[in-house]
Amino acid sequence: MRKVYKKHGLKLLMVVCAGVFIYAAYGLVGIYMDYHQSEKVAADVRETYYQTSAPKEKKSIEIDDEETDRPGFAELLKQNDDVVGWISIDDTKIDYPILHSADNQEYLTEDFNNEESIGGSIFMDYRNDIDSPDRNTIVYGHRMKNGTMFQHLTKFLDKDFFDSHRTFDVETLNGTYEAEIFAVYNTTTDFYYIQTDFEDDADFEQLLAEARKESMYEIDVDVNASDQIITLSTCDYMLDPNDGRLVVQAKLVEK
Repeated sequence: MRKVYKKHGLKLLMVVCAGVFIYAAYGLVGIYMDYHQSEKVAADVRETYYQTSAPKEKKSIEIDDEETDRPGFAELLKQNDDVVGWISIDDTKIDYPILHSADNQEYLTEDFNNEESIGGSIFMDYRNDIDSPDRNTIVYGHRMKNGTMFQHLTKFLDKDFFDSHRTFDVETLNGTYEAEIFAVYNTTTDFYYIQTDFEDDADFEQLLAEARKESMYEIDVDVNASDQIITLSTCDYMLDPNDGRLVVQAKLVEK
């Protein structure tokens, strides 16, 4: 009788193990398919943006109340009227449209086509306004294991990479900018680096001073109360698994 129970027990264990394996495999396949779809969407959007970015004749185009003289954006706005800009960083996979919605939740889990995606999108803080830029424009992105979204911000933790990549490019519906990096750091949400509303110049300069203090590098970039900055933010696990953040901040210089 004991042998019979033992035999049935082994069969049950094998069935359970097989079920766990199938479930895990299914989950991995699902993640792979999501990654694949996300990268395909990003590639299609890049193709549209770059193929139409060189205008034959500069003219203003209005799409769903958004007006731009930049044909690349005009084509993207036909597909998604939440487009407000584009960010690209040399020698990284960061080459994406910047989206903007009424909250900071939508594009955490939606791609450019508003389809569900674990990678989400690169998006601007809902408190910012592209038509009336704040002193501090916040841009968020997930840190994906396949190197997409803002995962490659981690490259700035390497001093050699930072030294050879002191700037990156930002284009919006209203202007083209070179972003001069003045701070790179790991922090937690206890540091309110995503502040967008400032009482006065002194309040803004205090944020700049705190960012410089947090920075892992001493960077000779003059930034003061008369400037506008962009803050790139993604998750980080060095200081805290839940509230840790990796931040790159730069001064926006119009081209």
